[in-house]
Amino acid sequence: MPTEPEFVVLPGSEREPLADAAPAGPLDTAQRAEVTLVLRRRAQLPDDVVAGPTVLSREELTERYGTDPADLERVRRVMASRGLQVTGADPGSRRVLVAGSLADLASTFGTMLRQVSSPDPGGRGTVTFRYREGPLYLPAELDGIVIAVLGLDTRPQAQAQFRVAPPSGSAAAAVGTSYTPNQVADIYQFPSGTTGARQTAAIIELGGGFAASDLDTYFGSLGLPVPSVTAVGVDGASNNPGDTSGADVEVTLDIEVLGAAAPGAAQVVYFAPNTDQGFVDAISEAAAASPAPVVISISWGQSEDSWTGQGRTAMDQAIADAAALGITVCAAAGDNGSSDGVGDGQPHCDFPASSPHALGCGGTTLQADPATDAISSEVVWNETAAGEGAGGGGVSDQFAVPSWQANAGLPARASGTPAAAGRGVPDVCGNADPTTGYQIYSGGQAQVVGGTSAVAPLWSALVARLAEATGTRFGLIGPLLYAGISPGVDVPGLQDITSGNNGAYAAGPGWDACSGLGSPNGTALLARLKGRPQPGERHGAAG
Repeated sequence: MPTEPEFVVLPGSEREPLADAAPAGPLDTAQRAEVTLVLRRRAQLPDDVVAGPTVLSREELTERYGTDPADLERVRRVMASRGLQVTGADPGSRRVLVAGSLADLASTFGTMLRQVSSPDPGGRGTVTFRYREGPLYLPAELDGIVIAVLGLDTRPQAQAQFRVAPPSGSAAAAVGTSYTPNQVADIYQFPSGTTGARQTAAIIELGGGFAASDLDTYFGSLGLPVPSVTAVGVDGASNNPGDTSGADVEVTLDIEVLGAAAPGAAQVVYFAPNTDQGFVDAISEAAAASPAPVVISISWGQSEDSWTGQGRTAMDQAIADAAALGITVCAAAGDNGSSDGVGDGQPHCDFPASSPHALGCGGTTLQADPATDAISSEVVWNETAAGEGAGGGGVSDQFAVPSWQANAGLPARASGTPAAAGRGVPDVCGNADPTTGYQIYSGGQAQVVGGTSAVAPLWSALVARLAEATGTRFGLIGPLLYAGISPGVDVPGLQDITSGNNGAYAAGPGWDACSGLGSPNGTALLARLKGRPQPGERHGAAG
């Protein structure tokens, strides 16, 4: 902790101790590393820009709401005075990359770094990482200018939200079924005559990779063209099939669900380290791409309280930037029910699904006939008793209820502090139960996989097809979906799920904190969206 008067605490930077962190040898403080600084906006991003109907160009976002050049110059000067180097700057996303030795970085930001190990949040052994506790500090000249310093602590920030189907011969497998993603799209009445053509979808991955041979085999078996899939590395990560994270199934699931449900859409997969820095940088890079994606699919997350305040703020602002650019962000709501895997007996929301600028995607158990597309049963996914997970959802303790969700009939926050309702999750849902899962092909073998990891790319595929059909991009689609809502009443374009629970929350008529507004009827949703002016119409077709 620095004692010099020229240092101030960085709000929201506090890291609580990890109870299961164990020393893992000395940290080489001479090692060179790169961190991401997120700077303040030059002006607040207005609600009508985030929620529509205004859609900004990348240049407009940078000029109006990006980094003030004077702020950037001050950061450069202060970092240089501390022996650090600014290696990159993106005024649009307000990110500045700063590099130097770990010793100089720790000194500049007033912390002590150690090397520790702890259990992998995905349940695969242990992981070793840089670790810190307590708050960060800023040189006083940067007070109020820098809102986040990401990457000093490299603990895993999220886990993949997928669940592999129970093994054959088990009781759960005996009563289960499975579908190809295009069958699920047909069951959910995705608009006929659309494929997502001329649209680009971005996918965020924090580990693993894909093999082209798996994609060739899979899409060939479905009689579908192999979609255009481009891998982009962020913060030194890359497409790395077979890595020790076990995330290859997640990566392949995302690509194959999106590609089978929207075969005409091009995909760009952003691979980043599983850290708060990597997660934020990946979303920012995807949003800044040209052509801009119409949708970003995120199947990774973790309980809100596992994030620092600065990390949540930086991530939420990156998603808000995407919305302002007309990009819809679909995020999995979690696979551990209302507890979100936290062992304190209280409900918790998964982030980034709880961001008010994302479309939170929850899970159901779907029984349907692919031959007729008839649904015989759809209930909230909850196989907790069988150890097969449950759909996430609840009321955020970190984000206030957005204005467009205020009439949905949200319950009070579980914490009761403050008593007012918070952002409700999920917004929508779809088939996620691994016992009614998706047929995919990963690692050279056919598998059946579920989880809300599958729902995010499924809804992303629908957004791409709706964009193709309407010739526009939706950005923050929540205000459109919730328009005219009242408690206990279903909304057009969505099939209300009224049975089941995810632990603390039960389904019922209208919006609820386990199935949201319901699962999609894509054709009816398209008709509803065509009946009102759409965000970004004046900018032409989505790209």
